[in-house]
Amino acid sequence: MRENLVLYSVSNRIATITLNRVEKRNALNPELVLSLTQMLIKAGDDKNVKVVVLKANGNVFSAGADLAYLQQLQKNSYQENIDDSKRLQNLFTTIYTLPKIIIAQVEGHAIAGGCGLATVCDIIFAVPEANFGYTEVKIGFVPAIVSCFLMHKTSETIVKKLLFSGELFNAEEALKYNLITFVTKSEEINQKVNNFALDLCNNTSANSLLVTKQLINEMSYPLLIKNLDKAVQINAKVRESDDFKKGISSFLKKEKTKW
Repeated sequence: MRENLVLYSVSNRIATITLNRVEKRNALNPELVLSLTQMLIKAGDDKNVKVVVLKANGNVFSAGADLAYLQQLQKNSYQENIDDSKRLQNLFTTIYTLPKIIIAQVEGHAIAGGCGLATVCDIIFAVPEANFGYTEVKIGFVPAIVSCFLMHKTSETIVKKLLFSGELFNAEEALKYNLITFVTKSEEINQKVNNFALDLCNNTSANSLLVTKQLINEMSYPLLIKNLDKAVQINAKVRESDDFKKGISSFLKKEKTKW
Protein backbone atom coordinates (compact mmCIF):
# COMPACT_ATOMS: atom_id res chain seq x y z
CA MET A 1 0.00 0.00 0.00
CA ARG A 2 1.25 3.47 -0.88
CA GLU A 3 2.25 5.63 2.07
CA ASN A 4 0.17 8.71 2.77
CA LEU A 5 1.56 11.80 1.08
CA VAL A 6 0.66 13.90 4.14
CA LEU A 7 0.62 12.69 7.75
CA TYR A 8 -1.58 14.07 10.53
CA SER A 9 -1.27 13.75 14.30
CA VAL A 10 -2.43 15.69 17.37
CA SER A 11 -0.77 16.03 20.78
CA ASN A 12 -1.26 18.68 23.47
CA ARG A 13 -3.62 20.65 21.19
CA ILE A 14 -0.91 20.87 18.53
CA ALA A 15 -1.67 19.33 15.14
CA THR A 16 1.44 18.22 13.26
CA ILE A 17 1.01 18.00 9.49
CA THR A 18 3.96 16.36 7.76
CA LEU A 19 4.80 16.23 4.07
CA ASN A 20 5.72 12.62 3.39
CA ARG A 21 6.79 12.35 -0.23
CA VAL A 22 10.41 11.79 0.68
CA GLU A 23 11.43 9.93 -2.49
CA LYS A 24 10.41 12.99 -4.54
CA ARG A 25 11.90 15.52 -2.08
CA ASN A 26 8.35 16.45 -1.06
CA ALA A 27 7.79 17.97 -4.50
CA LEU A 28 4.35 19.41 -5.13
CA ASN A 29 1.88 17.73 -7.48
CA PRO A 30 -1.92 17.96 -7.61
CA GLU A 31 -2.38 14.96 -5.31
CA LEU A 32 -0.07 16.34 -2.62
CA VAL A 33 -1.53 19.85 -2.86
CA LEU A 34 -5.07 18.47 -2.46
CA SER A 35 -4.12 16.16 0.42
CA LEU A 36 -2.30 18.95 2.27
CA THR A 37 -5.25 21.31 1.81
CA GLN A 38 -7.60 18.66 3.22
CA MET A 39 -5.37 18.07 6.25
CA LEU A 40 -5.18 21.79 6.97
CA ILE A 41 -8.97 22.05 6.81
CA LYS A 42 -9.20 19.05 9.13
CA ALA A 43 -6.94 20.83 11.63
CA GLY A 44 -8.96 24.01 11.29
CA ASP A 45 -12.17 22.12 12.14
CA ASP A 46 -10.62 20.04 14.95
CA LYS A 47 -11.81 21.39 18.31
CA ASN A 48 -8.88 19.65 20.00
CA VAL A 49 -6.38 21.69 17.95
CA LYS A 50 -5.23 25.20 18.75
CA VAL A 51 -1.95 25.43 16.77
CA VAL A 52 -0.74 23.70 13.61
CA VAL A 53 2.87 22.76 12.85
CA LEU A 54 3.73 22.15 9.19
CA LYS A 55 6.93 20.17 8.60
CA ALA A 56 8.39 17.58 6.25
CA ASN A 57 10.02 14.18 6.42
CA GLY A 58 13.40 13.75 4.72
CA ASN A 59 16.16 16.27 4.06
CA VAL A 60 14.13 18.69 1.90
CA PHE A 61 11.12 20.71 3.02
CA SER A 62 9.81 20.88 -0.56
CA ALA A 63 11.61 21.04 -3.89
CA GLY A 64 8.72 22.68 -5.74
CA ALA A 65 7.12 20.86 -8.67
CA ASP A 66 8.18 17.35 -9.64
CA LEU A 67 9.23 16.20 -13.13
CA ALA A 68 6.08 14.25 -13.97
CA TYR A 69 3.97 17.25 -13.02
CA LEU A 70 6.05 19.60 -15.15
CA GLN A 71 5.75 17.23 -18.11
CA GLN A 72 1.97 17.22 -17.73
CA LEU A 73 1.82 21.02 -17.66
CA GLN A 74 3.16 21.12 -21.20
CA LYS A 75 0.11 19.14 -22.37
CA ASN A 76 -2.55 20.98 -20.36
CA SER A 77 -5.20 23.14 -21.97
CA TYR A 78 -5.69 26.72 -20.77
CA GLN A 79 -8.66 25.63 -18.63
CA GLU A 80 -6.69 22.74 -17.15
CA ASN A 81 -3.95 25.18 -16.19
CA ILE A 82 -6.53 27.50 -14.64
CA ASP A 83 -7.89 24.60 -12.58
CA ASP A 84 -4.39 23.52 -11.57
CA SER A 85 -3.41 27.04 -10.51
CA LYS A 86 -6.59 27.31 -8.47
CA ARG A 87 -5.53 24.25 -6.46
CA LEU A 88 -2.35 26.02 -5.38
CA GLN A 89 -4.29 29.24 -4.77
CA ASN A 90 -6.70 27.29 -2.57
CA LEU A 91 -3.83 25.76 -0.59
CA PHE A 92 -2.23 29.13 0.11
CA THR A 93 -5.52 30.82 0.99
CA THR A 94 -6.38 27.90 3.27
CA ILE A 95 -3.17 28.56 5.19
CA TYR A 96 -3.86 32.29 5.15
CA THR A 97 -7.45 32.05 6.40
CA LEU A 98 -7.25 28.98 8.65
CA PRO A 99 -8.68 29.82 12.10
CA LYS A 100 -5.54 28.42 13.75
CA ILE A 101 -1.96 29.67 13.88
CA ILE A 102 0.27 27.76 11.45
CA ILE A 103 3.97 27.33 12.25
CA ALA A 104 6.28 26.13 9.48
CA GLN A 105 9.23 24.01 10.65
CA VAL A 106 11.69 24.16 7.75
CA GLU A 107 14.56 21.68 8.16
CA GLY A 108 15.64 21.51 4.53
CA HIS A 109 15.56 23.43 1.29
CA ALA A 110 12.30 25.16 0.29
CA ILE A 111 12.32 25.92 -3.42
CA ALA A 112 9.79 27.52 -5.82
CA GLY A 113 6.30 26.39 -4.73
CA GLY A 114 7.89 24.85 -1.63
CA CYS A 115 9.34 28.23 -0.73
CA GLY A 116 5.94 29.81 -1.17
CA LEU A 117 4.39 27.13 1.02
CA ALA A 118 6.79 27.90 3.86
CA THR A 119 6.70 31.69 3.67
CA VAL A 120 2.91 32.00 3.59
CA CYS A 121 2.67 30.41 7.06
CA ASP A 122 2.10 32.60 10.14
CA ILE A 123 5.36 31.78 11.94
CA ILE A 124 8.40 30.21 10.26
CA PHE A 125 11.30 28.46 11.98
CA ALA A 126 14.21 27.37 9.77
CA VAL A 127 17.55 25.68 10.29
CA PRO A 128 20.66 27.62 9.14
CA GLU A 129 21.34 25.03 6.43
CA ALA A 130 17.99 25.58 4.70
CA ASN A 131 18.06 27.39 1.38
CA PHE A 132 15.09 29.27 -0.04
CA GLY A 133 14.37 30.47 -3.55
CA TYR A 134 11.63 31.55 -5.93
CA THR A 135 13.31 29.98 -8.96
CA GLU A 136 10.40 30.08 -11.42
CA VAL A 137 11.95 32.63 -13.82
CA LYS A 138 14.80 30.23 -14.53
CA ILE A 139 12.39 27.88 -16.33
CA GLY A 140 10.26 30.53 -18.03
CA PHE A 141 7.57 30.54 -15.37
CA VAL A 142 6.20 33.20 -12.99
CA PRO A 143 5.79 32.98 -9.17
CA ALA A 144 2.42 34.68 -9.57
CA ILE A 145 0.47 33.31 -6.61
CA VAL A 146 3.14 33.66 -3.95
CA SER A 147 3.98 37.18 -5.18
CA CYS A 148 0.56 38.27 -3.91
CA PHE A 149 1.73 37.49 -0.38
CA LEU A 150 5.37 38.54 -0.63
CA MET A 151 4.68 42.21 -1.29
CA HIS A 152 3.32 42.55 2.25
CA LYS A 153 6.01 40.51 3.97
CA THR A 154 8.98 42.48 2.70
CA SER A 155 9.83 45.49 0.54
CA GLU A 156 9.27 45.91 -3.18
CA THR A 157 13.03 46.16 -3.60
CA ILE A 158 13.60 42.77 -1.98
CA VAL A 159 10.70 41.16 -3.86
CA LYS A 160 12.14 42.30 -7.18
CA LYS A 161 15.61 41.08 -6.22
CA LEU A 162 14.34 37.62 -5.29
CA LEU A 163 11.78 37.10 -8.04
CA PHE A 164 13.79 38.61 -10.90
CA SER A 165 17.00 36.69 -10.13
CA GLY A 166 15.48 33.39 -9.05
CA GLU A 167 18.63 32.86 -6.97
CA LEU A 168 18.75 30.79 -3.80
CA PHE A 169 19.28 32.50 -0.45
CA ASN A 170 19.99 31.07 3.00
CA ALA A 171 17.97 31.18 6.20
CA GLU A 172 19.86 34.15 7.63
CA GLU A 173 19.07 36.15 4.50
CA ALA A 174 15.43 35.02 4.66
CA LEU A 175 15.32 36.32 8.23
CA LYS A 176 16.85 39.63 7.15
CA TYR A 177 14.22 39.92 4.40
CA ASN A 178 11.40 39.30 6.95
CA LEU A 179 10.32 36.15 5.11
CA ILE A 180 10.83 33.89 8.14
CA THR A 181 10.61 34.43 11.89
CA PHE A 182 13.45 32.44 13.51
CA VAL A 183 16.69 30.70 12.53
CA THR A 184 17.22 27.76 14.88
CA LYS A 185 19.92 25.08 15.09
CA SER A 186 18.85 21.70 13.72
CA GLU A 187 19.36 19.97 17.07
CA GLU A 188 17.10 22.52 18.77
CA ILE A 189 14.34 23.19 16.25
CA ASN A 190 11.91 20.47 17.39
CA GLN A 191 12.02 21.70 20.98
CA LYS A 192 11.90 25.38 20.01
CA VAL A 193 8.88 24.88 17.77
CA ASN A 194 7.12 22.75 20.38
CA ASN A 195 7.79 25.30 23.13
CA PHE A 196 6.50 28.15 20.95
CA ALA A 197 3.36 26.21 20.06
CA LEU A 198 2.74 25.16 23.68
CA ASP A 199 3.12 28.75 24.82
CA LEU A 200 0.38 29.79 22.38
CA CYS A 201 -1.80 26.90 23.54
CA ASN A 202 -1.36 27.55 27.24
CA ASN A 203 -1.11 31.33 27.49
CA THR A 204 -3.32 32.83 24.79
CA SER A 205 -7.01 32.89 23.93
CA ALA A 206 -7.94 30.86 20.84
CA ASN A 207 -10.56 33.44 19.88
CA SER A 208 -8.10 36.28 20.34
CA LEU A 209 -5.56 34.50 18.13
CA LEU A 210 -8.19 33.97 15.43
CA VAL A 211 -9.46 37.55 15.49
CA THR A 212 -5.92 38.96 15.58
CA LYS A 213 -4.88 36.82 12.59
CA GLN A 214 -7.97 37.96 10.69
CA LEU A 215 -7.33 41.61 11.59
CA ILE A 216 -3.69 41.52 10.50
CA ASN A 217 -4.57 39.76 7.25
CA GLU A 218 -7.43 42.10 6.38
CA MET A 219 -5.28 45.18 6.98
CA SER A 220 -2.28 43.78 5.12
CA TYR A 221 -4.04 42.17 2.16
CA PRO A 222 -7.30 44.03 1.44
CA LEU A 223 -7.17 43.12 -2.27
CA LEU A 224 -5.77 39.61 -1.85
CA ILE A 225 -8.61 37.63 -3.46
CA LYS A 226 -8.74 39.96 -6.44
CA ASN A 227 -4.97 39.74 -6.85
CA LEU A 228 -4.98 35.94 -6.53
CA ASP A 229 -7.66 35.60 -9.19
CA LYS A 230 -5.45 37.65 -11.51
CA ALA A 231 -2.41 35.55 -10.56
CA VAL A 232 -4.24 32.34 -11.50
CA GLN A 233 -4.94 33.76 -14.96
CA ILE A 234 -1.32 34.87 -15.32
CA ASN A 235 -0.11 31.39 -14.36
CA ALA A 236 -2.27 29.76 -17.01
CA LYS A 237 -1.32 32.31 -19.68
CA VAL A 238 2.42 32.02 -19.04
CA ARG A 239 2.23 28.23 -19.36
CA GLU A 240 1.20 28.74 -22.99
CA SER A 241 4.28 30.86 -23.77
CA ASP A 242 7.23 29.71 -25.87
CA ASP A 243 9.61 30.63 -23.04
CA PHE A 244 7.81 28.32 -20.62
CA LYS A 245 7.88 25.41 -23.08
CA LYS A 246 11.55 26.07 -23.79
CA GLY A 247 12.45 26.35 -20.10
CA ILE A 248 10.58 23.21 -19.06
CA SER A 249 12.05 21.22 -21.93
CA SER A 250 15.58 22.23 -20.97
CA PHE A 251 14.90 21.54 -17.29
CA LEU A 252 13.57 18.04 -18.03
CA LYS A 253 16.58 17.29 -20.23
CA LYS A 254 18.90 18.73 -17.55
CA GLU A 255 20.27 21.19 -20.09
CA LYS A 256 21.17 24.83 -19.50
CA THR A 257 18.56 27.06 -21.08
CA LYS A 258 19.87 29.59 -23.59
CA TRP A 259 17.80 32.67 -22.89
